[in-house]
Amino acid sequence: MIKVTVFYPNSEGSRFDIDYYCNSHMPMVRAKCGAALKGMDIDHGTSDGTPGSRAPYACMGHLYFDSVEAFQSSFGPHSKEILADVPNYTNVKPTLQISEVKLRQM
Repeated sequence: MIKVTVFYPNSEGSRFDIDYYCNSHMPMVRAKCGAALKGMDIDHGTSDGTPGSRAPYACMGHLYFDSVEAFQSSFGPHSKEILADVPNYTNVKPTLQISEVKLRQM
């Protein structure tokens, strides 16, 4: 299994609409990727561990797929539409990382 994580930096002057992200953007991503998308998690940053501090990331979105190929074949055809929605919830450039999941416990 692989995890595609999208990091949204939380810099001075950045904007992030978590409600839009959770209720509009990510459901659109789920619909576009279909059955290839095995699950998703959304982390909303609150601090860096120091009371009253700014979190390094406003949000991290995690998408789970069986393989990189499954991600590419399901996300790729819709990438322009998905990426065109980004300005609706943030003004920062996201960073993407693909990781191999070695352990996941709930």
